[in-house]
Amino acid sequence: MAVIKPFKGIRPPKALVEEVASRPYDVLNSEEARQEAEGNEKSLYHIIKPEINFPVGTDEHDPCVYTSAAEHFQMFQDKGWLVQDEKENYYVYAQTMNGKTQYGLVVGAYVPDYMNGIIKKHELTRRDKEEDRMKHVRVNNANIEPVFFAYPDNAKLDAIVAKYTAQTPEYDFIAPGDGFGHTFWIIDQEEDIQAITQAFAEMPALYIADGHHRSAAAALVGAEKASQNPNHKGDEEYNYFMAVCFPANQLTIIDYNRVVKDLNGLNPAQFLTAISKHFIVEEKGAEIYKPQALHNFSLYLEGEWYSLTAKPGTYDDNDPIGVLDVTISSNLILDEILGIKDLRSDKRIDFVGGIRGLGELKKRVDSGEMKMALALYPVSMKQLMDIADSGNIMPPKTTWFEPKLRSGLVIHKLE
Repeated sequence: MAVIKPFKGIRPPKALVEEVASRPYDVLNSEEARQEAEGNEKSLYHIIKPEINFPVGTDEHDPCVYTSAAEHFQMFQDKGWLVQDEKENYYVYAQTMNGKTQYGLVVGAYVPDYMNGIIKKHELTRRDKEEDRMKHVRVNNANIEPVFFAYPDNAKLDAIVAKYTAQTPEYDFIAPGDGFGHTFWIIDQEEDIQAITQAFAEMPALYIADGHHRSAAAALVGAEKASQNPNHKGDEEYNYFMAVCFPANQLTIIDYNRVVKDLNGLNPAQFLTAISKHFIVEEKGAEIYKPQALHNFSLYLEGEWYSLTAKPGTYDDNDPIGVLDVTISSNLILDEILGIKDLRSDKRIDFVGGIRGLGELKKRVDSGEMKMALALYPVSMKQLMDIADSGNIMPPKTTWFEPKLRSGLVIHKLE
């Protein structure tokens, strides 16, 4: 059963939150972070993208860059740009996109739950990315950015969240750039804190939605600290890491699409003939065509859109991995026809989050950069949870969650 705890969050004063808060470290590059932080010494990018504190071209993995993150984290606290709450709280963090709001609980998730599989994964992680985030957690002795979890729907938690969100929020702003709303409340009543802890204690599992590398890094540093402490008891703050947990029924996974540089030696007619072996191919003309249901894909090639519907027998609805459209397209188009065996390493393929729209696929093909584009119907939360429950791993680049969590609304110290 899931173990969580409240924590003494480190947060910006209300008047400074919009200056401090930032996008997550992994959704923009160094140059974009440099531009967004320009003229703003309070931007969290000075902590989460600390290479911007150095001349352009500085290696973001240089030890001095990590040290700079810690120096800025301390400076933000010294200057009162980040202030620690006096008592342990839970928090509600709501995000609004396109008129739809999702309400997450900010909690301390339990490191042993990650290690023993109560916190379930659906993606593989890369060791180099884990190590980068581990260094960041170690040097700051804090989880500066949260991870994004889903939990099974729970009426008791819904009621507590509704009680607090009916009150005046601590923070409420529209983020520049994406135009999404971010709202934040503090859960500080002891009976509600206990009720939340108890509700999670009755859940068999939590699910990582987004942030597999951050989750792994946070948990590994926590376990490392436990092993290094001769007086380890198990209740220390480093046994927990910061997560925002949303009810699964509020979350939307959006499509994650593919663009490919060439047709593996085939001309367009030969390529379409090869595809028709496993798919019903229908011409849709020049107007953008969006996949209509599971096992329906859209292909953009030579200025034309096509509907591709997987033929019966090409997938297994009883296999949590085999039923996925990302599996069908990877096996029957990318591998069998185009010779792309490894989605993680092949330089002929790139991936485009659905937040950019199918027009982005058209643009990249029309420019000549890419030869064809393939749009997929989005994975459902049920599919994600079924895969995690079965102990399986999704293929790479399967899920895209939006909106992303804003960083800097609250931080968790490890002691």
